[in-house]
Amino acid sequence: MIIVTGATGFIGSNIVADLNARGRTDLLLVDDLGTHGKWKNVAKRRFLDIVDYRQIDGLLPKLSQADAVFHMGANSSTTSTDGDEILRVNLRATMAWWQWCTHSGTPFIYASSAATYGDGQEGFDDNQAPEALDKLAPLNLYGWSKHQFDKWAVERAAEGKAPPQWAGLKFFNVYGPNEYHKGDMKSLVAKNTELIARGETIRLFKSHKEGYADGAQLRDFVYVKDCCAVMMWLLDHRDASGVFNLGTGQARSFVDLMQAIGAALNKPVNIEYVDMPESIRPNYQYFTEAKMGKLRVAGCDAAFHSLEQGVSDYVGQYLTKTDIYR
Repeated sequence: MIIVTGATGFIGSNIVADLNARGRTDLLLVDDLGTHGKWKNVAKRRFLDIVDYRQIDGLLPKLSQADAVFHMGANSSTTSTDGDEILRVNLRATMAWWQWCTHSGTPFIYASSAATYGDGQEGFDDNQAPEALDKLAPLNLYGWSKHQFDKWAVERAAEGKAPPQWAGLKFFNVYGPNEYHKGDMKSLVAKNTELIARGETIRLFKSHKEGYADGAQLRDFVYVKDCCAVMMWLLDHRDASGVFNLGTGQARSFVDLMQAIGAALNKPVNIEYVDMPESIRPNYQYFTEAKMGKLRVAGCDAAFHSLEQGVSDYVGQYLTKTDIYR
């Protein structure tokens, strides 16, 4: 079987969809359903069972092996301040899965994050050398937890205490179907498509940094289907291990993103620029862009949607349909 943690969440449920499309229904899903409709993310899917992630300590000793573990389960809130929960859910649980995969000989693909790069002053190079990792300074608790695990994993691998294949994926700004339960953490595509369709004015942050016009802050926006395509490639190529960036390699502005929605809807886009809250200004990133050479050198030739292509697919195939779920 294949194990997917965070399986009813955003990226996890898209992985399950891709595995089903490959004919794999022998899937063990690990997650909680909560009260925000996450069950809808897997309503179309086929699987063996769903297990609550809080039962992990009792589950792992009962499992002997698997074809792979996709570990997407985490508290992904960049505004979380509960250090004990982040430690338990993001760090220790990931360590437990790593150790189980090491002992059982199971490939382990896990979610890291571009939040590990902090303000980007050290660039966005997925160099996993310890001295390179030590230079990174995440700006929030979530990014810190992901960075700590990356460092821990690299150290364990150097000691020969690693799964036969392992890959930590530094996801950049992922958008796409099945993110609807994420509330304020949803992408701006999910938040603004209906507003643009109705002809309403949308709001973007003003720039508070010299050299950046209002709305010209830059992000590497990557479509979730492309992220899953890379993970399916990793599933097929067991010789690829390490920490890898996962973005498009092309930074685009928030205005570009809104205009892509307008183009997909064939609607004009009206933008009002508002002051960025004082509370987030010190930690706000004005530029992120994944360096994708390392994954390409590893042999991954997966094609990525352009911003316009990805937004068009998301808007046209999901956000404007009666059934918005993948």
